[in-house]
Amino acid sequence: MTDPIWVPLLLSLKVALWATVIAAIAGVAAAYGLARWRSPLRDLVDSILTLPLVLPPTVLGYYLLVLLGRRGVLGETLAGWGIELVFTWQGAVIAAAVVAFPLVLKSARAAFEDVDPQLPAAARVLGVSEMGIFLRVMLRLAARGIGAGVLLAFARALGEFGATLMIAGNLPGRTQTLSIAIYEAVQAGDDRTANLLVLITSAVCVAALLLAGRLFPGPGRRNARSDA
Repeated sequence: MTDPIWVPLLLSLKVALWATVIAAIAGVAAAYGLARWRSPLRDLVDSILTLPLVLPPTVLGYYLLVLLGRRGVLGETLAGWGIELVFTWQGAVIAAAVVAFPLVLKSARAAFEDVDPQLPAAARVLGVSEMGIFLRVMLRLAARGIGAGVLLAFARALGEFGATLMIAGNLPGRTQTLSIAIYEAVQAGDDRTANLLVLITSAVCVAALLLAGRLFPGPGRRNARSDA
């Protein structure tokens, strides 16, 4: 590893932040749609959208290459517009967003389904639009679950490796994130750098999980606080 340690750290934070934004927007929208949708196909669609949680990252990376590569389904069109995603940090963002998306989806859907259905119904009686119900009722009441899912998605995006390596490669200073830098350091026998990068990655992920627990505690912890 030739770059200073802070280079892959800053790149990883940039990739994780952008990926979290994309995963949050897409995940909340999909979760709200699934929570409201009444169809026998709902569970099938939910399973397909949750696949990134269980598929090997290299499989996800291969799918992304097939989709976004220069000769891919969308890649050829994007290349005609002068947009290249393979071997770029933007490609790393897409890979991280894909693997982080299901965490937002699951948390947000559970949060939306926990909202008392009488509340949005009452809002409709009062003449509130569907967008107003989403923004002023559902989103506010589901904020804790959504927030927890977003922070978990950030931690997952920060540590993404397999799909990122497949689509973005390992270009120092351009696409080499923390996890890829750790892999390269281990392969080079640079234990000191690998240990330091592992500690940094672990510390940031633990901080995100602790923040999720503090800002968005579960029902048991909220009740304990109220009793105290």
